[in-house]
Amino acid sequence: MESVLSLGLALLLAPLFPGLILKVKALFAGKKGPPLLIKYWTLIKLLRKGSVYSTTTTFVFRLAPLVGCAAAIAVLLFFPFAGLAPLVSFHGDVIVLFYLLGLGRFFTIAAALDTGSPFEGMGAAREAFFGTLAEAAVFAVLILFFRLNGSLSLGGYFTGSQPISITGPQGALLILAVVALFMLLLAENSRVPVDDPATHLELTMIHEVMILDHSGPDLALIELGAFYKLFLYAALIADLLKPADLAGPLANILFFYGMMAVVYVAIGITESITARLKMDMVPKYILTSFALVFFAIILTLEIA
Repeated sequence: MESVLSLGLALLLAPLFPGLILKVKALFAGKKGPPLLIKYWTLIKLLRKGSVYSTTTTFVFRLAPLVGCAAAIAVLLFFPFAGLAPLVSFHGDVIVLFYLLGLGRFFTIAAALDTGSPFEGMGAAREAFFGTLAEAAVFAVLILFFRLNGSLSLGGYFTGSQPISITGPQGALLILAVVALFMLLLAENSRVPVDDPATHLELTMIHEVMILDHSGPDLALIELGAFYKLFLYAALIADLLKPADLAGPLANILFFYGMMAVVYVAIGITESITARLKMDMVPKYILTSFALVFFAIILTLEIA
């Protein structure tokens, strides 16, 4: 029952935290900013509208938003929020989970190409290239977790007798993992300095340019899937920062969502004080996160 409630709370709160990012950015700009619930109103508004389809698109264009959102929700089924046991878990699930996210990315790219738009094709090419680099860094993080914990289950990393935590004996190595995961969070979720979700210039967009032709409920599903994906990466960082010896599920939940708020505030601060990178600098940025994790993996090796 705790796992079901934990998952339900995560699905409900995922659209709330991006509003916190907007509040932080508005604070840095000296503005009031939109209400915290702005993303809920946006989703409701989109769901009340109709979808418009180009005559050049096929069923792939209509299927992509559903697949992307369903893949993000499916991954959350396996996540141990606040150190509680996940709803679903099996040995080796971490490999399946990140390829589920890859499936959502594939359909988003395919839908962009399905429109026949050169701008969306440009965004799709960028997304495929940068996503390939980020995938290597993500799996390097999983290798590091395996070295520290010996598990191939996402639930096994943060629950059980040897949960991974920055307060544990391997905390120094996990500092590198936290920094790398935060960099990957920004890259995989199209945030500054890799992409800018607020921009409207097609030549500089990556994710946003791929969904220009989506509207109504389709766009709502894409936005919801993006909220869940961002929530997943933030939850990975929050679980690493959460002490493993907190007593009671309530204390775990309160500390976990407190750390989630800290991660989202950090995203807002990062987007407020940094500029967007040039496109040719993005691969170097992503590979830097890979290098940090790779260095941590080297430090776990036993030297004879």
